[in-house]
Amino acid sequence: MTVVPNISSELTKAALKTFDFFQAERLTFALAESCTGGLCAAAFTEIPGVSSRFLCGYIVYSNEAKQRDLGVSKETLTRFGAVSSETVSEMLKGLRQKTGCAVAGAVSGIAGPGGGTPEKPVGTVFIGTAGSRGEKIGRFLFQGGREDVRRQAALTLIRMLAE
Repeated sequence: MTVVPNISSELTKAALKTFDFFQAERLTFALAESCTGGLCAAAFTEIPGVSSRFLCGYIVYSNEAKQRDLGVSKETLTRFGAVSSETVSEMLKGLRQKTGCAVAGAVSGIAGPGGGTPEKPVGTVFIGTAGSRGEKIGRFLFQGGREDVRRQAALTLIRMLAE
C-alpha cells in the first residue's frame, strides 16, 4: 500500500485506494474527462509514484476535442449528444486505442447551472470504464450546484475504475 502524508481531499483518498488497486494488479489506466475538467487527473497526480500506473488524461470539453483527440464521431454527437452513453463509449474506445492502457475511464455530463433539458436535466452525467472485462457505462443524476455535480462525478469515476 502506498502511504501519502496529509491527504485530506475525499477525491485524493479515493484516488489513492484506486491507485493501490492498479499497483496490486499491475495495470495501467488513462482518463478522458469532459464536465469534470481534470478533477480526476488532479486527484491522482497528488499521489507520489502514480506515473507508474496513470498514463495520461485528456480534457475533452468541446465536441471538437472529443472528435479530434478521441475519435468520437460527429454522427454520434449529433444523434445522441455529448452527454450520452454512446459518446462515452466512443471516448473509452478512442482512449484505449490512443494510449494502450489496460483500463480507460471517461465522463461527460451537464454540470450546470444551464444546459439541461427535460430529457437530460442539470446533473445528468454518463460515466464509464473499459478494459479486459468489457465496458461499463452508467447514467447518474447528481444533485447540487456545479461544483457538487463535478465533484460527485469525479468521485464516481475514480471509484468505478477499480471495480
